[in-house]
Amino acid sequence: MQRSGFGSDGIYRSLRPSLTLPKNPNLSLVTHLFNKVASSQTKTALIDADSNQTLNFAQLKSLTIKIAHALIHIGLKKTDVVLFLAPNSYLYPVFFLAVASIGAVASTVNPTYTITEVTKQAKDSNPKLIITVAELWEKVKHLNVPAVFLNSGTTPTTTPNVTSFESFVKLGESETKFPEIDVKQSDTAALLYSSGTTGVSKGVILTHGNFIASATMISMDDELNGDIDDVYLVVLPMFHVFGLAVITFSQLVRGNCVVSLKRFEFEVVLKTIEKFRVTKLWVVPPIILALAKHGLVDKYDLSSLKYIGSGAAPLGKELMEECAKRFPNAVVSQITDKLAYRL
Repeated sequence: MQRSGFGSDGIYRSLRPSLTLPKNPNLSLVTHLFNKVASSQTKTALIDADSNQTLNFAQLKSLTIKIAHALIHIGLKKTDVVLFLAPNSYLYPVFFLAVASIGAVASTVNPTYTITEVTKQAKDSNPKLIITVAELWEKVKHLNVPAVFLNSGTTPTTTPNVTSFESFVKLGESETKFPEIDVKQSDTAALLYSSGTTGVSKGVILTHGNFIASATMISMDDELNGDIDDVYLVVLPMFHVFGLAVITFSQLVRGNCVVSLKRFEFEVVLKTIEKFRVTKLWVVPPIILALAKHGLVDKYDLSSLKYIGSGAAPLGKELMEECAKRFPNAVVSQITDKLAYRL
């Protein structure tokens, strides 16, 4: 039986088919996404578990177009940086797509950062606009940069350079087509920052091509297995590349539904899985531990889960097997060593 491994020439070869990436250099991640889901307009794209707001793919495109034109209306242009300081929500990826569609650059910030940490990233990235929420405004108001609040109907009345989401969308309300801006795969889409665990946090450039390649790679198993109509819960933060690129963008490209959750609370996660019949879940080892051992798991119908993946840190085989036994209908895997169990 043929197996993956090193050949006599010293080259490692996988039995998995080679990936084919789009060759068109004049392709943005936004164009790629909406080309892929052209036949899925009425399918649900985004669900906000906290507010119960939903968008299908047609509504996602329409709202992204309006916001893109609103960005241009306020003077934003290609290569300008937009700072994102907000928790997960269904609007987070919409604004990200709108920013990317005009060739501007999204720089995401950890909402738990101190004012000092946020200021450092802002000084390094030099944003022209801030996307945030009312409860985090104190961390950025001193920057004197125009801001849009994602919270519905909330803006400080004494701050003239802050706009509510509803008012901002009205700036592009009549538009039905994306702005005609030349955006290439080689253009920068995001400026994400390293954690700074081993030194000073640094900005990491991700191009449109990087996002497209990531989506192609991540969705390969789904393609091979013929998986369609999956529902992914984004427990991991969207400010991180895992939550933003690996889960949110990659699954939207597949035409899957992405459910956002503002913050991690274990029982809320379980309720959300049950309510929205989540089929696939990416987490980190501490959540795998809770899924394997916590008594709350038995209170909820989690039978919809067919895949639980773990990343960011190693996961022991015993814990994986224990979790798999509790979820007999699901594959439990980790991206660090590609082990998977179905027990």
